Amino acid sequence: MKVLHLLASIIATLLFAAGSAIAAAPALKQANGILVDHNGKTVYTFDKDVADSGKSVCNGPCATLWPPVAAGAAQLLTPYSVVARDDGNKQLAYKGKPLYLYAADKKPGDRTGDNFKDIWHVVKD
Repeated sequence: MKVLHLLASIIATLLFAAGSAIAAAPALKQANGILVDHNGKTVYTFDKDVADSGKSVCNGPCATLWPPVAAGAAQLLTPYSVVARDDGNKQLAYKGKPLYLYAADKKPGDRTGDNFKDIWHVVKD
């Protein structure tokens, strides 16, 4: 009986830790087939970013119009990772691609940046 109780405790701890990492780290969710932040704002990728390069190429004025999705301090689970920014901040990435919001999206559900200049795209899973 002690072994079963110990095993159940270990499993519960592992499930809690995994759930915390998934929920707390990316603070992103699926809504209507796309990835959104905790406020329901649409999340985008940039074609000029190279997947798995560990770097974002959208800096300066680009990052003002396309704010990077900040990476939290929690440990991330695949498919999320962190990329370095030129300003020293850390940015959340999905499947190796840095993630951004679009400043012109004013309310949850807006997708005005989708296919912007044919190089910005909503993240679909």
